[in-house]
Amino acid sequence: MNKKPVTLITGYLGSGKTTLLNEILRQEKRKVALIVNDMGSIAIKGRPAGGLSQEKNKMKKTIKILICGLLMSLFASAFAASKKSIVCTTYPEYDWVMNILGEKSSSFAVKLLQDKGTDLHSYQPSVKDIASISSCDLFVHVGGESDEWVEKVTASAKNKNQIVVNMMEVLGDKVREEEIVEGMQAEEEHEGHHHHHHDADHEDHDEHEHEALHEHEDHDEDEEEGPEYDEHVWLSIKNAIELTKFLSEKIQKLDGENAVLYKKNTEKYVEKLSALDKEYENAVASADKKTILFGDRYPFRYLSEDYGLKYYAAFVGCSAESECSFETIVFLAKKVDELGLNAVLTIEKSDKKIAKTVVSNTKDKNQQILEMDSIQSVTQSDIKKGRNYLSAMKKNLEVLKIALQSK
Repeated sequence: MNKKPVTLITGYLGSGKTTLLNEILRQEKRKVALIVNDMGSIAIKGRPAGGLSQEKNKMKKTIKILICGLLMSLFASAFAASKKSIVCTTYPEYDWVMNILGEKSSSFAVKLLQDKGTDLHSYQPSVKDIASISSCDLFVHVGGESDEWVEKVTASAKNKNQIVVNMMEVLGDKVREEEIVEGMQAEEEHEGHHHHHHDADHEDHDEHEHEALHEHEDHDEDEEEGPEYDEHVWLSIKNAIELTKFLSEKIQKLDGENAVLYKKNTEKYVEKLSALDKEYENAVASADKKTILFGDRYPFRYLSEDYGLKYYAAFVGCSAESECSFETIVFLAKKVDELGLNAVLTIEKSDKKIAKTVVSNTKDKNQQILEMDSIQSVTQSDIKKGRNYLSAMKKNLEVLKIALQSK
């Protein structure tokens, strides 16, 4: 490593430092880097030192920028460290938290992990996500098979005072097992089992930085597996009310100083949820039909159970299947004719191929294809445009009203 000579010139005001410096610069033939600790203008007898005034000015600006940047960075780090942090896996719980915090949301560092359109069933945390979870004060997740990775992450969390909320555990016996209704197509390889028991080809995570998180133990073929539970608990407004209240209690513990405000915010938000719940009850009670049909997977089990709706669908809510059998198509098409349904429904971002095929196999072939939002694949862009839990569920209600009308 080549060493560079450094000359340090010091002295009190009027001692001749500037004159000496000017002489050195005139005689020096090599490139010189000049660092000055004086933030004022530098002049030698009323004029810039040598021919390096521009270089000096640039250097002074650079030093100022570096100092300001450093101070801002230190301030930001200290400020961020003073904030309580909340990490949410899915959008509904994130939206509930933001409504609870209200005007105090900027006082918290609130992070949504699934903010790029990835749904619950295909999401796997990145190294950065794991770091955020490890240090946060409150971690909220759905629970169920899709969150099998959570236990390993929270067990090694840096924050030993961390509060973890598993929504399915909070709801207890309100959580329902997945069900295969008449005409529904079961999984090809794991009938009655949850869709994310992947093939061996999909379990190779060697390219992931956090591969250890995805290791799965081998199970004996004759080992009896437990029931699979429907994870879409947020699609019940009644569940949303209970979970919002529970999250509010945890947030009030995190920031007791503003507990009264959080309680008021929660009451206001719960009033809105309760009013919408009542709208659903009234709409279903006055509807011509009490049955809906999905040419898609069906994540609305909790919603239909809340309001006494019967349903038919191609697949269960957590299914990964995309190809529907001829038998299932024919069954659904006959049900549309038999019940006189005026619409076949799908979830958001569906290609609607199954729904279109069902309609084409009905007698009249003129049913509407309508979309309901399961609020799973939400992006930051969606949030900026105003998409939220209440607005999505209100739109779902309007779709439901049309689907329950007579032809």
